[in-house]
Amino acid sequence: MELKDKLISSFLAFEEGLEPDNGMDSIRNQAIKDFESLGFPSKKEEDWKYTSLNTILKHDYSVFPKKEDAIDYRDIKKYLIHDIDTYDLVFIDGIYSSHLSQTTHEKIDVCLMSSALTKDKYRPVIDNYFNKIAPKTGLNSLNTAFAKEGAFIHIHKNKQADKPIQIVNFATGNESSLMLQPRNLVVVEENSHVQIIERHQSLTDHPVLTNSVTEIFADRRAIVDYYKIQNDNASASLIDNTFVEQKDESHVSVHTFSFGGKLTRNNLNFYQKGERIDSTMKGVTIIEGKQHVDHNTLVHHIEPNCESHQDYKGIFGDSSTGVFNGKVLVEKEAQKTNAYQSNNNILADDKATINSKPQLEIFADDVACSHGCTIGQLDEDALFYLQSRGIPRKEARGLMMYAFANNVLESVKIPEVKKRINKLIASKLEVDLGFNKL
Repeated sequence: MELKDKLISSFLAFEEGLEPDNGMDSIRNQAIKDFESLGFPSKKEEDWKYTSLNTILKHDYSVFPKKEDAIDYRDIKKYLIHDIDTYDLVFIDGIYSSHLSQTTHEKIDVCLMSSALTKDKYRPVIDNYFNKIAPKTGLNSLNTAFAKEGAFIHIHKNKQADKPIQIVNFATGNESSLMLQPRNLVVVEENSHVQIIERHQSLTDHPVLTNSVTEIFADRRAIVDYYKIQNDNASASLIDNTFVEQKDESHVSVHTFSFGGKLTRNNLNFYQKGERIDSTMKGVTIIEGKQHVDHNTLVHHIEPNCESHQDYKGIFGDSSTGVFNGKVLVEKEAQKTNAYQSNNNILADDKATINSKPQLEIFADDVACSHGCTIGQLDEDALFYLQSRGIPRKEARGLMMYAFANNVLESVKIPEVKKRINKLIASKLEVDLGFNKL
């Protein structure tokens, strides 16, 4: 049985095991119909031209884990930003782990999607925000149909989260192959602020496929800093779908650090629905072997006097493949828009590949928009200079690549996250800069 057919047939069993949940039945039923119609994306679609899911869809994934596997904190400590105090939402094979997590309802809500979907006190938020900005695609519809667990974060008006929030999804390997469908909802009301760190981590060599959907709403003058750390095993694949809606004078930044995994696809869409909005999208990709990372971004400028900044750096070794498909859409009404898009890449080996397609679609006439792309190798003259100063060629290459990738970290606002990413970059490039390797 093909995976699509298995998922459709599994939906009835999934639905029967659910508690009543604020009218979600009709949403889920419509979503599974949409998935049945749309299916999985293929390379025939323009946005998926350079990324095929065929190799990861061939596995007979388990949709429901048979049992919950207990994990000790010492087994996962290295995957957490553990040197600062955080609220933690930890999920093991898609199931919430209470003994590894810390939630709160003190001035802000940091809790579970399953609670938000079933408790009346959260109903106004669910009704107003759940499934409102994720476009109807096969992958989004599949996630919506099976939406049950994930992070629910609600920062009330004029509140600031007193510490960062970590969302971590672990796969243990209890199943020979496992498919996970986490669903996150982040609502940040007027004049509020939150910092979030997200990670998906497989603890097994068994195939794992994660199809994640996150919706982020930033109200007037809200500030959201979101960090995605992707450094998974070579048997794990991630399709990360993140959608951001912003209101007047809000600031949202999403940093994506992609260092591992078999196939990673990041769909990141920003919708600016107000004036004086700032949207920041930055990323660093360092991969090797036959790994594949695809960044597909959209910034939709709808109203005037807004800004967006995109800066993606990639280093590709061995036979790895990178994709950057970035689009900036400026509507006729969005005058005085400032939009910047940059994608710079280094091919460290002859068999590495990068497909880059930066796009500007502008219907306004009073804007400052630019985009650019570079693909190349390291400067041999600069390498020779470093070698002439006594630095071996391997170390010189590593230092140059580190300097190339590291400037994206300048806008990271959590020092401990910046320190962790510095360590990961140094480790991936085999550069000794005094960091302890993870």
